[in-house]
Amino acid sequence: MDRATAVLELDEPPPASWSEAEPIGLSTEFKALYRRLDVPRRDWGLPSGQIIAFAHALTVPVGKYVGEELRLRAWQIEFIRDVYNPRFADGRRRRRQAIYSIARRGGKTLLAAVIILCHLVGPVRRQNSTLVSAATTRSQASIVYRLAAQMVKMNPTLNARIKILDTTKHMIAREDGSTYKAIAAEAGSQFGEGLDLVVYDELAQAKSAALYNTLMTSLGSQVEPLMMIISTQAPADDHILSELIDYGLKIRAGELVDEAFTVHLYAAAPGCDLLDEREWYKANPALGDYRDLTEFRETMGRAVQVPALEASVRNLYLNQRVQATAPFLTASIWQRGDGPVDPTLLTDGRSVYGGLDLSQRTDLSALVLAAEDDEGNVHLFPRIWTPGDTLDERALRDRAPYRSWADRGFLIPVPGAVLDYDFLAADAGELSRTISIGRIAYDRWRIDVFRQAIERLGLRLDLMEFGQGFRDMSPAIEIFEQLAIEGRIRHGGNPVMRWAVSNAIVERDAAANRKLTKAKSYGRIDPAIAAIMAVAAMKLKTEAELDISTVIF
Repeated sequence: MDRATAVLELDEPPPASWSEAEPIGLSTEFKALYRRLDVPRRDWGLPSGQIIAFAHALTVPVGKYVGEELRLRAWQIEFIRDVYNPRFADGRRRRRQAIYSIARRGGKTLLAAVIILCHLVGPVRRQNSTLVSAATTRSQASIVYRLAAQMVKMNPTLNARIKILDTTKHMIAREDGSTYKAIAAEAGSQFGEGLDLVVYDELAQAKSAALYNTLMTSLGSQVEPLMMIISTQAPADDHILSELIDYGLKIRAGELVDEAFTVHLYAAAPGCDLLDEREWYKANPALGDYRDLTEFRETMGRAVQVPALEASVRNLYLNQRVQATAPFLTASIWQRGDGPVDPTLLTDGRSVYGGLDLSQRTDLSALVLAAEDDEGNVHLFPRIWTPGDTLDERALRDRAPYRSWADRGFLIPVPGAVLDYDFLAADAGELSRTISIGRIAYDRWRIDVFRQAIERLGLRLDLMEFGQGFRDMSPAIEIFEQLAIEGRIRHGGNPVMRWAVSNAIVERDAAANRKLTKAKSYGRIDPAIAAIMAVAAMKLKTEAELDISTVIF
């Protein structure tokens, strides 16, 4: 039996009993094939043996060993054993969710492509099954599909049995009607229900758990479903991937019992020396094999010399839970302002400044007021609005306790499923009747609608446009950061503000100017932006004011 034919012929049922020395129930032909395909003898009589043999009948599509016979490494085989061998008495697989977390360029995506082909036409195929690979972006989703398609095209047997539709990133098993498709979170969730297999590639990149939750729901109606997550670690403890990994580690430690769930984590020790090569191999077992050791050494040495690279290197190269992009403020710095705020500062006649960040009508909008006490501490008073009718739905999407925050008064639920700007304008106008609000700096997004609402209600607010680019935001971030580091930003431990600040990511330009970027942040940051603008309105002179003073003096 040649390798190509073996790809689709390895579906003999596992023998009832076997021994490591001589498996019982396997034909002489299959024993010879297992030897030729380098299947460990301990796997011959188990489901893992068929999967390994299937994988080893494929050809490496890219990389150092392109064109050579594919060979799984020991750690990959161990993962396959753990996922596919544990069975119930009736033969059904016990595992329903599996996580494989390893550093960048560790062969994760190729393993994902192999698993997909195993379920599409290989030894664990089921008739008329529906398989998907998921990723946060279209480009990431296309990588898994491309590798799977390349392996099909390089194998005559698979190429004859699978129809490839590159334009829609589809594959169809010609004989039994099973389908595979690559999907991305940014393309929405327009796919059918009743999924048999989901391979989620790089879940760490997801900004919310929306796609993950949708896919898990789609698995619920199947007989033997499997969700497989193959990813480097996420940067934050409250990310959905981090929570799943922590859950799996508790199972491994014996603290919890859940036979449907397993995790395999390859990561260097937290805080390890960047030049400790023993730690490198914990996160990169392929180092020196198909993972280039020279490039790795050069990158680690560069990270030691350039501290700005350290966070991304620890996350991507050592698979540590470290923010790869620069966070705005660390949790420890923000906690310095947990002391109580003084509401009398709003009504004792001193100047109060505001920052207004309007969102889409279905998200959070924020007006943050800032007042300075006699000791130079800046107290923040946020008004954060959100649609009241969709609190629970968006809490699930954003992984935030919106309902609890609203009940405790930290969020203002606006009646309806979308934000009514007349409501927002009326609320801001009511504040201005009792508080001497000076300038309110605003992001111009949707400000025209807000102005119209103000005019309809006959209100007067001193609104000042505040650019969101590097020129305006960089000095604003600098003064806010300085005050926060000195413990002079007082926020009273407001949980919504804490959440928004923890979500915020800083983007830099070539001149090291900074701004907050919603595109790279991990959740809603509108209250954080509003707070920064409020402090900027208080502490920084506008360009127009500088021009006037130049003329006068």
